[in-house]
This record gives sequence, C-alpha cells and structure tokens, in this order.
Amino acid sequence: MGSARKIVVIGGGIAGLCAAVYARRCGYEAEVLEQHDRAGGLATSWHRGGYTFETCLHWLLGTNPARPTYSQWAEVFDIARLRFVYPQEYVRVQSAGGESLAIYSDINRLESELLARAPQDAVEIGRLVSSVRRLAAMPLPDPSESGPRQWLPLLRAAPNLLLLRKLSQISCGEYGQRFTDPLLRGFFGDGELAQLSALALVFTLAWMSERDAGYPIGGSQAMIRLIVERLAELGGQLRLGARVMSIRVDDDVAVGVRLGAGTDIAGDWVISASDGHATLHDLLGGAYLDEISVNVYRNMQTFPSYLQVSLGVARDLSSQAGFVARSLESPLQVDPQTQVGQLSLRFFNFDPTFAPPGKTAVTCFLPTRNHDYWTRLQTHDPSQYQAEKRRIADLVIAVLENDLHDIRGDIEVIDVSTPATVIRYTGNWKGSMEGWLMAPGVDFRPLRNTLPGLQRFLMVGQWVMPGGGLPSGLMTARRALRAICRHDGVPFNPLSRPATCA
Repeated sequence: MGSARKIVVIGGGIAGLCAAVYARRCGYEAEVLEQHDRAGGLATSWHRGGYTFETCLHWLLGTNPARPTYSQWAEVFDIARLRFVYPQEYVRVQSAGGESLAIYSDINRLESELLARAPQDAVEIGRLVSSVRRLAAMPLPDPSESGPRQWLPLLRAAPNLLLLRKLSQISCGEYGQRFTDPLLRGFFGDGELAQLSALALVFTLAWMSERDAGYPIGGSQAMIRLIVERLAELGGQLRLGARVMSIRVDDDVAVGVRLGAGTDIAGDWVISASDGHATLHDLLGGAYLDEISVNVYRNMQTFPSYLQVSLGVARDLSSQAGFVARSLESPLQVDPQTQVGQLSLRFFNFDPTFAPPGKTAVTCFLPTRNHDYWTRLQTHDPSQYQAEKRRIADLVIAVLENDLHDIRGDIEVIDVSTPATVIRYTGNWKGSMEGWLMAPGVDFRPLRNTLPGLQRFLMVGQWVMPGGGLPSGLMTARRALRAICRHDGVPFNPLSRPATCA
C-alpha cells in the first residue's frame, strides 16, 4: 500500500472503536476522536458512592464460542478474557398484585412454565416455542460479507422465510394479544417498547436458548476497556476530549475533520461513528442530503429516549430475579406527555463488581419520547429539573417499597439520569437509546452507509443498522472497512497485525 493511509474516525463508541481496530489490522493509520473523557458512548456506566450503574448492556449477542458473532468479537478484542453469566430467568414478569411468571432462557423449561401458568393458551404457546426453536440455529446474515459467505446464511434461512416475514410484520404488543393470560401478555411489553417487532423478541429468546446472549461481568465498560486496549496494542490512537465541529471536504472528497479548538486533522478516509442526524446536518452542513437520507430521518421510527433511576441498596437482593418487568396498579407519570404502566427493573445481584459485598445496585428504566421537555427543563429551570428527578425517584422507590418492605431505609445512593443526560453525553438525536427502532416492517438489513457525491466517507453504527445494540457497531464497522479495502485494493484480513506492531 506504500506509505500508510490514515482513517479518521469520529466517535469513540463501540462502532468507532471497532472500525479503528479493523483499520489498523488492514494496515491503515487510525485515529479515533471522542468528545468526552472516556470511550464508550452509549456503552457506559458510572460510579456513585461505591456503586456502579450500568445503562447499556442487558446481554451481549455473540457469547457462544461456537457461533459466528463470537469469532467477529474476537477480531476486535480478547473476548475470552470476559466472564459471562447466563441467568436461568431472562425476565420475571410481576403483576401489581404480587403474581409472577418466570421467562426462562432454556426453551424446554420456558414451555413447561408457560403451559403450567396458562394451559388455555397452549396452542399459541406451542407456536411461540416452535418459532424460537426454528430460529435458534439460524445465523443472521452478515452485512460485511459478500459472495457465498453472504448468501449461504440466506439460503439456510429459506425454510423459515415465511415465519420471519410473519414475525417481522407484527409488533410485540400485537403478538401478546394472542394470549389470554395477563402475565403472559405482560411479557410482550407495555407502551413504547411494545412497538418493537415481534421478530426481535423471538430472536432474543432464540439466542438465549443457544447461550449466545450472556452478560459480561463488569458490563459494557468491561468490553470497551478491552477494545481500547486492543487498539493501543495495534498502534491506533484514541484522542479524548476532541470534539469534531465539521468534516473537511475538498472537491467532494472527505479529507479530514476540524476540531472545536480550530485544529485540523487530515485523513485519507473519514468514518463517522457519531450521531447520524448531527453528521448529516451539522458536520456536513446538509451539503450531501438527498431524498433517501431526508426520508429516512423523516419517516423511520427511533427508539425512545429514557430516564434511569439508579439506586445503591445496602441489602443483599440475591433472591430477586436479575430482570423484572413489574406491572403497576395505576400508570406512573414520567413527564407531561408520558405515562408507563410497567417498570423495567434490574437487580444487579449477578455482577459482584457493581456493589460492595452484601449490597446491590438497582436500576429502573423509564422510556419517553418527550426529550424536549427534559432538555428545556434542564436548561431553563434547573431547580424544577432537580425536583422532577426527585419526584420520579420517589415514585419508583414507592413501588419497590411495596414489594421489598422497608427498603427505603436501606437506600444509600439515588441517581437519576434523563433524556437531557443522554443528549449531553452522547449527542444522540432525540436522546434515542439505540437509533432506529426495529418496528414492524423493518428488518436487520443495514441502511446505506455512503452519501451521494461524497467520496472517501462512510458511516457506521446504530444509524445505519436498525435494531441498534452493540453488534450493530461491530457489523457496520466490519462492513465499512471491507468497502475501504476493496476500494483501495488492500486485502481485508481482520486477524492480521500491522508491520509496526510485529
């Protein structure tokens, strides 16, 4: 390749870091520019009073060494160094009256549990379980591959195409209406996330049944640290506190970026792993918008934003399920436009690194699309903003107090993040948690990662692959570097080491 060409990567989240690792493996110089003081983006957690509060990772697709995604993770970091746990219960659905239903990861045990709870729903339970079993062995098509490697998984999926189509055309909420049991209906969600395609939920159960969706001890930052370590080993650069203000373009060719301090960084290629809307409208000034891009951001539905109530509890809560979907007697008012009828609670009793011995980190997730309310409140009325956060925390604690008596007195730390927090730290459009929602009619196929008329520029991450999540960062980064290598006539070898690191 002659003198090493340089790839400038905007954004140090999972997609940007993976892109930089692949760039180094293919012999390119790579520099990642991250606006904050640590890498990770949405893949993050924070520390308060001896507790760690995770806001990203529920489980990771690709934890089974016999499955293809594990091998791809191994290309960008030493995944074998992570310790994964596989809870027997994926989630426990609880009613306001105290009844509960365990959704087990083992599909045979799940079938028995559902039939025991709702024998009147036996036909639909059988269809659900059959769908999970059929999809469990089916690999997802890899958008980074081409030729036979891309089409073989599609051929293997052929017997399930009708099933895939049916599940992709219905929401989780609609699918849940097929069941009469209220707890079983509750598993399929309430409110915003009930709009998710039923296909996504069935795939989740399928991956869990194959032990391909474990949780890494230490959460998302445990992964991020290992990818940053791999990037450093390969000679890549990660620059923190580097806010990109614009992408420099010369004669319709991306030639680098300009930082907030007025510093220019040159590159032979520019990859944006930052917010998609900001990339198009701010970093490029809208110069390369076309009808496709405009329609995507006008018509596709994003994941909602969210509040997270995080509690440090001086109590051993190991008897609780790690993940609880708790129905409410009456809706909880999140903000003037948002009510929720179900709380998503996580008891991190399975991660000993998140709390001192005998104590537990607990989080509650509250989705909302009213991101403007929270950003305006934070900016224009800080005292009311803090009062609203205290109100939300008190409502969540009251629900916990009803289930876990006298727990209020054991709470040592209370922390509340809002959509304003998400936007401030990640710049994510509308404070979205995962980019494009995989709603009915939307599948796993990636969106366009180039812009018409702009050369040597690519986008990676959740804004070019519906469904979001950490694997979208890995897969879109791999796809982008394959395209760059193909353009430059460079072999794409995701396991090689550059000569400078030999």
